This record gives sequence, C-alpha cells and structure tokens, in this order.
Amino acid sequence: MASYPVKIVEVGPRDGLQDESRYVPVETKLRLIHRLAECGIPVVEATSFVSPRWVPQLADAEDVMAGLKRKPGTRYPVLVPNETGYERARSAGAREVAVFSAASEAFNRRNINCSIDESFERFRPVLVRAKADEVRVRGYISCVLGCPYQGKVPIADVVRVAEALQGSGCDEISLGDTIGVGTPEKTGEMLDAVLGSVPADRLAVHLHDTYGQALANIHVALDRGLRIIDCSVAGLGGCPYARGATGNVATEDVVYMLEGMGMDTGVDLKALSRVGNWIAGKLGRPGSRAGTAIYNKCFAD
Repeated sequence: MASYPVKIVEVGPRDGLQDESRYVPVETKLRLIHRLAECGIPVVEATSFVSPRWVPQLADAEDVMAGLKRKPGTRYPVLVPNETGYERARSAGAREVAVFSAASEAFNRRNINCSIDESFERFRPVLVRAKADEVRVRGYISCVLGCPYQGKVPIADVVRVAEALQGSGCDEISLGDTIGVGTPEKTGEMLDAVLGSVPADRLAVHLHDTYGQALANIHVALDRGLRIIDCSVAGLGGCPYARGATGNVATEDVVYMLEGMGMDTGVDLKALSRVGNWIAGKLGRPGSRAGTAIYNKCFAD
C-alpha cells in the first residue's frame, strides 16, 4: 500500500449504510466499495457481521464479501461484535476486522446489552484468535465526547477503554464522537488525555458532523499528530442508537480541507465527487458540500 501523510478510512459502505431506512441492494453496495477504492482510498470498510436482528441493513454481509473484487493495496476491514461474528467474517474471506465498545456505560447497555467491562470480555477472544491468524484488528470507541443517554462522558472512561483496547492487541484505535457534540476545545482535552497512554500513530478520529464541528475537530487532531481520519462519502450515515445524529463527516469535505492544508491523501477528489453524487442520488439525499461543489464545477452540464 502506498504511504501518504494522512490516511483516509472510508466508512460509508458500513457505517454510512447501516442506518438507511430502505434496503440498499448488494450490487449497489459492491459498486460503491469498488468505486471508492478506485478513487485511491486505501481503506474501505466493507460491511458488518453484527447480528442481522440488530442491523438488518447489513444482513447481506456474506454476499457482499463474496462479490468483493479486491484492488491491490486496498484494505477492506469488517466489523465484528464477538467471536461468532469473527468466525462468520473469516469464513467469508475477511482479512481484517474491527471490534467496538463505548466510553459510556449507558450507551453500551443500550447498544450491545452489556457493560464496558463485559464488552472487553466479548472482544478479547476475537483479539486472541486474530493474533494467531495474523489478522489485523482495529478497535472502535463510541461516545468519546458525549452520549445520547447519559450526556457527558468522563474523559477517564475514554482513556480506560483506549488502554484496554491497546493492551488487548488492537493495531489501531478509532475515537468516535458518535452524536457529533464535540467542540475543538473538548476534542483537544480528550485527545491530550488519550495521548498520555496511546501514541498518535495508533489513533484515528471518527467524528460525526451533527453540529457542524467535525472539520474543526479534525484540525485539532491533526495539530496533535494524528494522521488517520474516518469519514463517509457524501456524509452518509449516522447511528441507529443515537437519535438526531445526522451523519459522519463527508470524505469529500475532509479531503478538500487536507489538500488546502498541503496534506496529501492519495485520493482523487474529482473522482470521489462523482461517487458521492452517484450514491447520494441512489439514496435520494443531498451530497456533501465540497463534493457537490466540485461535481458541479467539473462534471455538471
């Protein structure tokens, strides 16, 4: 895989589509994944092996993996909730997985029906097996800047979960502002605390844009040395467990900002604007700000 100063992790096909109210066909999901990879995005999260009862939009995970045409140098991680999900994912051909917990006790109990400590017990066997299988593992932490159920989340809880994920063997840890309530000051305080335990090169930010703060918060993360950013083409997604969370920060907006800062991502922004315009049209929703502007400038008649 080519190395660039900033790594974009595209979460649209998984986190972006999981909250769609109408079913998205496998063919559309595969075309989205393949087109994103062709834009030069190095990591495209493909799907989730969570129970279809909880996330019915991704019940076709095996079919998506069966139709996946891997571009050399591109990684296609999948989300797994536990050892059963790991077994399904590996049987379907997954070469990289992600586990997840939350820094909020209330969110964990409402989302995955267990406490933070119990979530550690669920994903620990996954990490043991992944190490034996030489499978790369990413760890997601939800609600690092606020929770829809308990409100404020103590920074100490974020640090505790991050330390547990690192200690269990996660190669990378993604810090998620699940409901998009973070501001630059709060983001900086949280990152400073986590960076006391986890090095910047192992951390990513996964910031929702509910209050329009995601780009500013990403800038704060960049200032602290983080170089891995999760985002979703056309700003797709949200969280099915967080009412009012309007979506991930758009990949087009992030790449546009980074290019303006002189930071290379290896992503073809013009091509990406076409993908964003296409999938937004398929889903009957508006595209991102930067993506729409670039598409209209470069491709609209």
